[in-house]
Amino acid sequence: MFSTAVLLASTPDQLLPARELMAFTLASHILLVPFGVALPFITLLMHHRGLRRNDAVALKLARRWSAVMAVQFAIGIITGTVLSFEFGLLWPGMMGRWGDVFGLGFGVEAWAFFLEAVLIAIYLYGWRRLKPWTHFWLAVPLPLAALMGAFGIIAANSWMNTPQGFRLDAQGNPVDVDVRQAIFTPMFGPEYWHFVVAMLLTAGYVVAGVYAVGWLRGRRDRYHRLGFTVPFTVAAILTPVQFMLGDSAARAVFHKQPIKFAATEIVWKTDTHVPEYMFGRLNSDGTISGGLRIPQLDSILAGFKPSTQVTGLTSVPAADRPTAVQATIAHWAFDIMVTIGSLLILLALWYAWSRWRHRDNPRGRWFYRCAAIAGVACLVTVECGWITTEVGRQPWIVYQHMRVSDAVTDTAAGSLWAMLGIVIVVYVAVFGAFLAVVLKMRTRWRIADEGSGAASAGLPEADTPYGPRSETEPAAAGVAPDGGSGHTSGGAS
Repeated sequence: MFSTAVLLASTPDQLLPARELMAFTLASHILLVPFGVALPFITLLMHHRGLRRNDAVALKLARRWSAVMAVQFAIGIITGTVLSFEFGLLWPGMMGRWGDVFGLGFGVEAWAFFLEAVLIAIYLYGWRRLKPWTHFWLAVPLPLAALMGAFGIIAANSWMNTPQGFRLDAQGNPVDVDVRQAIFTPMFGPEYWHFVVAMLLTAGYVVAGVYAVGWLRGRRDRYHRLGFTVPFTVAAILTPVQFMLGDSAARAVFHKQPIKFAATEIVWKTDTHVPEYMFGRLNSDGTISGGLRIPQLDSILAGFKPSTQVTGLTSVPAADRPTAVQATIAHWAFDIMVTIGSLLILLALWYAWSRWRHRDNPRGRWFYRCAAIAGVACLVTVECGWITTEVGRQPWIVYQHMRVSDAVTDTAAGSLWAMLGIVIVVYVAVFGAFLAVVLKMRTRWRIADEGSGAASAGLPEADTPYGPRSETEPAAAGVAPDGGSGHTSGGAS
């Protein structure tokens, strides 16, 4: 604790508020990322099912999910734009010195963001206005644009973790930039695939969780069954894949960022036959308080044998490694992520067993309770993954090349604290508005599905709850799927 206080005393006053401001905006924005990256894919999967099977319920779900996708994207624009400004305003030292090396990743992400906005607009407008298959194929590039955006941002982050693609001149400035090497760093592959699958898995469990809650409340119609089954199946298939990708990413950190690995596993001294601690707290003298100790497991997980040597935190000076508090934070985040991932595998196996044995979803209420919780748990793991990656890298903003304290702005600490307060208020309002809009759409859809007279209730074209509306279109409840016009049923299933 004393060493932590000494390090904090030697850093600029503005470092803490700058970190808190960046942490809050990143933690808020990352909650929307799974839906921006993965919801287009899940929506198109449902859309394709509707067209292939002439399934009006599937098409209705796809239409409604696309509406939520659009609202979420609008909120993502706000939070993403704030982050873009913060990189330059809060960390001018990093952007000024290293921007020419890794900035291309942000450029790719910006272009992908723009392309995704155009494609979402086309997709929304195309309902009931384009031929069904034409509408579908025009939307196919949408998930690809989302993946391109993820490519750009992960390329930038992986470079910060394993910087390469440049050499330093006599003044220590980067020159002779190799763009290909700067993008495809040693951590890019493990980070990118782990991130993409995490987004798909999270979106699948969250969407399925909404319909699991409906099932628990007695809504057992085909609409809720299909709305649960498709996204949950996607998530269940990817859960064991993600566990293996996470293990691969952790091993890549072991080889490429040994001090970060030591922090996440709270390894104090370099040694072999290193035990694994589940949770527990690292003290400043290297002792560990609490937690479950499993002998030799850390060495086995790192190198598949007990004799594997694991680098400890004390292999580098105290100023070049995370503090005991930071290591404990990264360790707990990593363990929470692994624990939730292990429980999700059990949930996926439960689902797979029922589908294989009974050709049906599990019927017990406990399964749907767990499925409803799974979505929230996945959002927690997304936050924990970000914490592990960023806190475990401390004190470096560019690993082993620039410290966070050297990159921070000169703006007065008081101004940054005030800005943090303003941002919190604005974000609470923005996310509150987002939830209000989504809940309002849910209410409108439920009224339409219950056949309570959408027209008399003042709900125009209740089966298409977004986009420009035509006054001459037929009543929502009586329209059947049509292979030529693209009209689909808007009534209850």
